[in-house]
Amino acid sequence: MPVLKIFIHFIWSTKNRAPYLIRPDIREQTWDHIRINAKLKNISLLGVSGHSDHCHCLFSMGNDQMISKIIQLIKGESSYWINKSGLILNDFGKDKFDWQDDYFGETVSPHLIPS
Repeated sequence: MPVLKIFIHFIWSTKNRAPYLIRPDIREQTWDHIRINAKLKNISLLGVSGHSDHCHCLFSMGNDQMISKIIQLIKGESSYWINKSGLILNDFGKDKFDWQDDYFGETVSPHLIPS
């Protein structure tokens, strides 16, 4: 069986850097949902955090996974969930939450990952 040690740190922002996630409770619910969703989809998520207008995730890549698919599954589903749950509507009165289309990713040395 192939063994990969490819770790990627991803960052993406809310649409137009709107501070949708300004409240700590909203951020924590969103990060918890991302953790659960990743686990359900067999995506190895080692960490998730962020601030009012962006998200950081650290993934360990599987040998049959593609970066674009992981991002689609995590960003797309979390955006859908935030909208469906109405999590941000009371604070912003907006009808739709969105992440920006783009994202940033960089590899991380396995030696920097706590075991």
